[in-house]
Amino acid sequence: MTIRLRPHHLLCMLSYAGTGYTPAFTVNMSAIVPRLGAGEEIEIVTGPDDICAPLLCERTPHCHGDSVTARDAAAARDVGALLGLEIAPGAKLHLTAARIAALRAAFAADTIRAACRNCQWDRLCRDVAAAGFANTPLHPA
Repeated sequence: MTIRLRPHHLLCMLSYAGTGYTPAFTVNMSAIVPRLGAGEEIEIVTGPDDICAPLLCERTPHCHGDSVTARDAAAARDVGALLGLEIAPGAKLHLTAARIAALRAAFAADTIRAACRNCQWDRLCRDVAAAGFANTPLHPA
């Protein structure tokens, strides 16, 4: 099965450690992230994706906000440059151990985190990266 992801979630998955916006979001993210590590196909999308799904029932889900769209653009640029891929709507990719390692190294070095600026989770993600991504569910197959 293909997992639909918006570009900035390629960064969020790296440091996800079981904390989220709502309990439903956390359950959903906790189910999706291991599948990404197992190499399930990813399709890049514009706007809300499979991770956003539990938030779409909110009155004004932030998933449609301009700041989130800007995060997607920054993440697509940075992740694409790092991996040598075009991260654009319709692009498909699989995470390998080498790709996860490269993404995590760049994330920890703060070279692909432009999308993370002004995100409410920035401090938590920095702490997770500083701890070597311990206790995160993203494990390469």
